[in-house]
Amino acid sequence: MKFTTVAAAASLLVTASAHGGVGTYIVGSTSYPGWSPYNSASGQSTIQRQYPSFDPLLIKDLTTTNIRCNNPGVLGTGPIGSIAAGDKLKVHWVQWTHRPAAVMVYMAKCPSSGCNSWDGAGKVWFKIDEQGLVSGTQNAGKWAGDTILDTLNWTSTIPASLTPGEYLIRHELLALHQANNPQFYPECAQFKVSGSGAVNPPSSALVSFPGAYSATDPGIAFNIDSEAAKVATTYPVPGPPVWDGTSNSQPTNPDPTTTTVPTATPTTLVTTKTPTPTSTCSSKKYQQCGGKGFTGCTVSEAFTAVFLLYIV
Repeated sequence: MKFTTVAAAASLLVTASAHGGVGTYIVGSTSYPGWSPYNSASGQSTIQRQYPSFDPLLIKDLTTTNIRCNNPGVLGTGPIGSIAAGDKLKVHWVQWTHRPAAVMVYMAKCPSSGCNSWDGAGKVWFKIDEQGLVSGTQNAGKWAGDTILDTLNWTSTIPASLTPGEYLIRHELLALHQANNPQFYPECAQFKVSGSGAVNPPSSALVSFPGAYSATDPGIAFNIDSEAAKVATTYPVPGPPVWDGTSNSQPTNPDPTTTTVPTATPTTLVTTKTPTPTSTCSSKKYQQCGGKGFTGCTVSEAFTAVFLLYIV
């Protein structure tokens, strides 16, 4: 029995030393400690959702809730971090050893009741950052995981246009060092985002966990030791594209209740006034039609004929 206990403890140490998780969230000069999976849950209060271990076998099945935050839907423990839209969020891993790995960062807006009472279920997650193969070939090139191993840090920017509110932020490492056997390491933390943004990602940018990944996705059904990987210089990062920070990059249809009435070209109405003779009678041609003391017709019949001809 004693041997079995020692062996189990040794196995745990090997597992823990071979993998890692986000241990600190850093915003400017403020640091928020993450969950300590190998310590007692008693007394721990953190912005990060608790998770049991660094063991990737716990989330091998992509159809289980564990793929979301490395737990079966555990709720928050109280605190919430603060960050402004447009600010940078740096995370620090406790440890990490797998160099060929992709990095993905997601966000999900919590309901009006807040993040603590919400488990992140539903088609609500959108991607704000990702990196896979940086340079070279898949088999022998530089990966995002190399960057993390060098510093144990990763920095992402919160979209500046994002609507303020409480959000879950999900960091995920996808280790690809084993052929056709990827390892998922997701951790989630809750933050209150401030700012004057008013944009929410469209439904086309949203995914759910589980649901976002399939075992047949090219970036998951992946053999880093294959002949193809020795020449390929790109890698299809799983999940949706990174949201560009706009409400919708596709053209939208106009509101069907709004009718556009073309502006009429102004038309000037010209009214022609027909002049009328000032006299109701006319004198014969060559007869008197005026003069001192004259009381007869003052309009010549000849003038009237010419006037009517002009009108016609």
